[in-house]
Amino acid sequence: MSTPLVIGSVAYDPKVVTIWEGFRGFLRERGIETDFVLYSNYERQVEDLLANRIDLAWNSPLAWVRADRLARARGLTVVPLFMRDSDRELRSAVVTRAGSGAETLSDLRGKRVGVGAVDSPQSTLIPLSYLRSQGLVPGEDFEVVRFDVGVGLHGDHVGGERDAVIALREGSVDAACVLDANLIVFSQEGTVPSGYLSVLGQTEPFDHCMMTTAPGADPEAVATLNDAFLAMSYADPTVRRLLDLEGLKQWLPGRTENYAALERAVDETGFYDAEGNITADDYRP
Repeated sequence: MSTPLVIGSVAYDPKVVTIWEGFRGFLRERGIETDFVLYSNYERQVEDLLANRIDLAWNSPLAWVRADRLARARGLTVVPLFMRDSDRELRSAVVTRAGSGAETLSDLRGKRVGVGAVDSPQSTLIPLSYLRSQGLVPGEDFEVVRFDVGVGLHGDHVGGERDAVIALREGSVDAACVLDANLIVFSQEGTVPSGYLSVLGQTEPFDHCMMTTAPGADPEAVATLNDAFLAMSYADPTVRRLLDLEGLKQWLPGRTENYAALERAVDETGFYDAEGNITADDYRP
């Protein structure tokens, strides 16, 4: 029997077990042996990937940034493999209450802006970088109110975003930063009524999660697994349930160009250094 490829994934939700057990069975039926390891945070997963303790990692965008930096600093290479169709061309929004009187981003001067967890790309790092680019310096031109829910999960747990929107609803902050797709979710679940929020600005598009290969992974085995994922069809009822749980219709080839906004945000805040070391003072995954 061939040695299984070991995939790392962060357990941000109980459904993660169902998803990877399902993919493991799907792949086994096609002669591809895999196993998976669940992590409580992305930092440990990335470190294990670079140490070749796992062959692949289902990485957040922030985890990709760190993995790539760690690899380059060691003269190694990690390879972007595939991503979900729903991972591409995302934006974050800076929102306020409709009718609050705020019409432009400049109206946030002297105000309180709610963000998600310290390590959330979509609710903290990227939107705060966007506000800097618009001439608003966090902590100087406006107060940042952070909601640290699920620290270490890199924004996969949207509780911090949700709490920021609740704080906006209750009036303890004047604006909130959220993934724009979550605006629909928060309305549908009743966190805020439909039409309650007004968008003041949106970030440039960015990409989200990426399957990443370890430096020492078997290229032939990885290529076979990659082909199997890219060949999954939403029309196939045996995988449709798994794809729905994972939030996609189709797997697409990985790409890295749309991580530029996050790279910039990481450098602006000193979240990681150029070699991938954790340098954020208040980050404890």
